[in-house]
Parts: sequence; C-alpha cells; structure tokens
Amino acid sequence: MSAALDYTIDELISVCISRQVRDGDVWAQGINTPLVSAGLILGKIRHAPKARFTSAIGQALVQDWGPLGISNIEDLWVGKGLIHLGFAAGAAEILPKFHPKEFFRPAQVDQRGNTNNIAFGQDYRRPRMRLPGSGGIPDVTPHYDHTYLYVPRHTRLTFAEKIDFLSGMGHAPGRKTGSGPRYLISDLGQFDWREGKMRLTSLHPGVQVERVQRKTGFDLLLADDLRETPPPDEEDLRLLREEIDPLGTRKLETLGGAARKTLLREILGRERAG
Repeated sequence: MSAALDYTIDELISVCISRQVRDGDVWAQGINTPLVSAGLILGKIRHAPKARFTSAIGQALVQDWGPLGISNIEDLWVGKGLIHLGFAAGAAEILPKFHPKEFFRPAQVDQRGNTNNIAFGQDYRRPRMRLPGSGGIPDVTPHYDHTYLYVPRHTRLTFAEKIDFLSGMGHAPGRKTGSGPRYLISDLGQFDWREGKMRLTSLHPGVQVERVQRKTGFDLLLADDLRETPPPDEEDLRLLREEIDPLGTRKLETLGGAARKTLLREILGRERAG
C-alpha cells in the first residue's frame, strides 16, 4: 500500500495494464476479463484516446467505452460497435489486418511463457481439474507478436516448472512466426522475458524478491534495474471507482470461493436496482 493513497491490488493491476496501452492500439479482449477491461479503458482515457477494442462479446470493433457491468456488459459491445462481424470473419479479417494486442489469463505458465488453460493433471480424460478451455489461444499465440499475460493470484501452481498441457505458445526455441509473451502482471510484480526466460522487472509496494521466488516454481531472472512498481495516482483511482467500474467488477478476479459469490450477488443486485 502507498503511504499517500489507499488502493487495492485489483486497482494496482488495472493501472499497470493501463500503462501498456499505446495510442492507436487495437486490443482484443476475451470473455470475463474485467481487470483487463478496466485497465484498457483507463489507458484510453488517460493517454491513448485513439485506442480501440474488439471482443468476443458481440464481435464488435469499439472506439467508445462505457461503465463495466455483468448482466448488461453486452451493451458496451453491441451498442457502441463501429462494425459487427461474426467470430470467424473477425478472426480471419479483423485480427490479421489490425494486429491486435491481447491479455490472456493462464491457469499455468512456465519460464518460457508457455501456458495451459486446458486441465490440471497428466491424464486428459481424468484430470484433477478441468479448466475453462483455451478458446482461440492455440490459434493466435503461434503468430501474435503482442501477447500479454495477467495472473491475479501468484502461486507455484500457476507459475509452474512444467505445465500439464500446452494451449498457448511461449518463447519456444526455433519458432518461425510471432514471439512469446512480452509482459506479465501479477499481484506481486511485473515481468518480461529476457532471452526467452521470465524476468522480474518490478516489485509491487511491500513485496520482497524472496516472496516472489517462493511462490514461483522455477528460477526467476532479476532485472538489473529492479524497482518498485509505481502506485496509482489520485486520478487513476477516481476514474476506476467512479466512472469506469463503479460496481467493482474488477475485484471478482482477485477473489475466490464465498467472497467471490458474495460480491457477484452484490453487483447483480445493484444492477437490478438501477
């Protein structure tokens, strides 16, 4: 926590995501990624007014933005779309032409940036846990040059020495097209890849290197200029809390179990009321 401003980890992650946005970018968004959505909109407002978004929700290319929600999130995409295409046409026409950037949330990621969103366990037919699935990640990561990752809860289960299944391509030696992930943000710090290996570039306020390494299943490289992550400023927090995400949907990605269910019910109740 900053001594000057009181902020939460979801707000810090969204602000860090916002700093990756550049003017003129096209960002592709997945389903149920409020931390990313909040960060991309914040980046557009603060320093990248010409950034645009496209999403699997509504298959629309959007220049404008609206407050985030759950039951009415389609309004943002369907109601504000510049153009609407089917998923296949969007993948075949929009993605190759606009070279979008995209944040993915891996269930597992290894030192090379390979990711798994299929299942935990070695037996595909009898996994320890079936995950949501890889969607279009296997299609785009072998070709993308602008893959970004985010992990709301940094653990050795997610940062694994060896992932159980491969659904997203990282910095594989000898790959012919694209590149592995450029950037990763977790609740402990920020990372990039140096010569194909994950490197810690900044620690969030109050986090020590030893804690990050203890929660990582492989040896981390450390940047020579390892620093503290700059905290949100007052305007970042005002925009997130009052305009972009007043319902707090971004917090859902940092919670689990009963706490997540409680917040979800609260948000849906507020949407119904108003």
